Amino acid sequence: MSAASPYIDLAAIKRRKRARAALTNALVYAVLTVIAVVAVYPFWWTAITSVEPAGPLYEFPPKLWPEGFTLRHYEAAFSSAPLAKYFLNSVIVSFFGVILSVILAALAAYPLAKMRFWGRDVIFFTILATLVLPNEAGLIVNYITTVKLGLLQSSIGEYVALFLPSIASTVGLFLMRQAYLSIPTELIEAARIDGASELTVWWRVMLPLTKPTLAAFSILQFVGFWNSFLWAIIILNDREKYPIAAGLLDLSGQFATNTRAVAAGTVITMIPVILVFLFAQRYFMKGLEGAVKG
Repeated sequence: MSAASPYIDLAAIKRRKRARAALTNALVYAVLTVIAVVAVYPFWWTAITSVEPAGPLYEFPPKLWPEGFTLRHYEAAFSSAPLAKYFLNSVIVSFFGVILSVILAALAAYPLAKMRFWGRDVIFFTILATLVLPNEAGLIVNYITTVKLGLLQSSIGEYVALFLPSIASTVGLFLMRQAYLSIPTELIEAARIDGASELTVWWRVMLPLTKPTLAAFSILQFVGFWNSFLWAIIILNDREKYPIAAGLLDLSGQFATNTRAVAAGTVITMIPVILVFLFAQRYFMKGLEGAVKG
């Protein structure tokens, strides 16, 4: 019986590994491409529907490019509903909602991440458990609270009522706590030794080091406030105070036979969200990654 040959074809092994890696990458890219097309096409269909002069809306196979171009559906949308007013309402609600929710989450997460006190983890996991509750579970409580506070009795109060119940975010608390945990405690101790107060440590040490997470959370909150409509419909009687998402539902009622005008209003609604995401996308992924690793 002869001994096994010690010769090994390393070049063949490397070729097989490269072939398997290329096949795996091809399959992954194919799956991701299909997912991207399925996710993006509804937005693309809405965009081409809003600028197409006429023709069938629903056909198979679906169209990839508009047959003609016109902006008259946008003119119809603006002339038939106060979209500019709806847009301004959404800007006001989103601005104050995002600012307050980010400040609240950043402040609340600091002691839960970097201070030691009895029941700290119990408090955090109790708050985290509220994620299993649907948002609709708080509608009645929020409505009663809003009425008791008298927010619906003035114009400014109605704007405040639109964002006040949503500024306390459990997701934001979780993201900021995880980001704080990734910061070395030695930095905080050094600042305390230098005489810094806890508020100074939070402002000058913690916040600058968690900018990516702050940006990611701000984007999530902006999308949430911008697209909110159910709460606005429940508490507001004056339709001119609707944010644009709620106003869009009102618009669809007026354009029951003009789907292209509704599509134009939808595109107008989507543009700010897309611009904000494109502007801050590099912070978005970095912030979520840092929060998860923390």
